[in-house]
Amino acid sequence: MDTVSPETRSRIMAAVRTRHTAPERIVRSLIHGLGLRFVLHDRRLVGTPDIVLPRHRAVIFVHGCFWHGHECSRGKLPNTRREFWSEKIEANRRRDRHAVRRLRREGWRVMMVWECETKEPTRLMRRLKKFFA
Repeated sequence: MDTVSPETRSRIMAAVRTRHTAPERIVRSLIHGLGLRFVLHDRRLVGTPDIVLPRHRAVIFVHGCFWHGHECSRGKLPNTRREFWSEKIEANRRRDRHAVRRLRREGWRVMMVWECETKEPTRLMRRLKKFFA
């Protein structure tokens, strides 16, 4: 059973941001530190990648561990309405796979950054440098 009313839960979930999240801002800051310039949320591309680097023909998706079903402690399903959340997150994962396949077919290099990875900026910076090398 949920510990808050359905109205409160709805208000909480409606407040969850999809753009300009803290993990996304961390990744943007690191990329900017590498001297790279980028476009945000380009709707012309499938999946609307969070960060697009047209010059490098590269895109970066910054995924929330819960919302995209990462296999870390942040990606655990809640104890309430498990079937609902399981279906919702699986639909997100299917949509992610479709977007990645299509972008790669169109010649884009794709990188996924998980929310939990932004907790270790030094390690993430190494990964970004390798991606752009």
